[in-house]
Amino acid sequence: MINGKRILITGAAGFIGSHLTEALANAGAKVTAMVHYNATSSIGNLTFLPLGLRDRIAITAGNIEDSDFVFRSVEGQDIVLHLAALIAIPYSYVAPRSYVRTNIEGTLNVLEAARRLGTERVVHTSTSEVYGTALRIPINEDHPLQGQSPYSASKIGADKIAESYYRSFGTPVVTIRPFNTFGPRQSARAFIPTIISQALSRDAVHLGSLAPHRDMTYVRDTVDGFIRAATTPGIPGETINLGTGESFSIGDFATRILNLMKCSKPIVHDAERDRPEKSEVRQLVSDNSKAARLMQWRPETSLDEGLRSTIAFVCAHPALFAPERYTV
Repeated sequence: MINGKRILITGAAGFIGSHLTEALANAGAKVTAMVHYNATSSIGNLTFLPLGLRDRIAITAGNIEDSDFVFRSVEGQDIVLHLAALIAIPYSYVAPRSYVRTNIEGTLNVLEAARRLGTERVVHTSTSEVYGTALRIPINEDHPLQGQSPYSASKIGADKIAESYYRSFGTPVVTIRPFNTFGPRQSARAFIPTIISQALSRDAVHLGSLAPHRDMTYVRDTVDGFIRAATTPGIPGETINLGTGESFSIGDFATRILNLMKCSKPIVHDAERDRPEKSEVRQLVSDNSKAARLMQWRPETSLDEGLRSTIAFVCAHPALFAPERYTV
């Protein structure tokens, strides 16, 4: 169902986007990878794709906030996988307006282009952060939405724009709501690469609060969920969680990673890395039964297998990380 399809991926240079681009190109799709325009012509994580594969991908650089650019990019595509977003939660406290422009207006640009052009399917990327701290566990798709950071509020806005386009215009959009994804190519803004890179080079591992619980899915499984969302019949209008259904604390992850690395360095709380108290999401654990029922999706990669793969990547590319400083 993918071979020969014309597929646009926004945010293709990012962590999940680059893995999705690679998987779809390998499956025979005609992939256009949208990356953010920059003066150095950087294509981000797409540089990790094999050169022969990368040569088969059309790369277009621009800004998701530019509606004309987005329209031209969507034109002629069968499927749009929309991942372009600002995602760093700490930076959303510093520059909240930029999150509204990128995450809400950018999503509006994609949906309006798809509506006008009659695009076959749009997959919109949400996040488990829209749920806030769990009011009940596990979290299913009917859980209330709580804007506990400017980032999560912007994603709630984007989700509701997507919902409105399906209900108002019949735009065939599916909203995928990943819980936390991890794996190779993830930046040190995420806590797992932060732990690994510090364990390699510092005397101690410095982290924010160790108490929050997270449900972590390996990137290969998340990519599989996106592809199923793009191809499964009869699911436009649906919002679907992707998660493992298991949750561990940040402290538990740190201990587990250090054990896998055979490293005995201390774990130190760094208050600078803490979120504001009412903004911290304390527990996330998914109910993934809807994904299993509608798309026959289930995570296949064990936590330790995924962590070993991530450790190997960070060890092989230490220059990508700056463990000696904290950057929001």
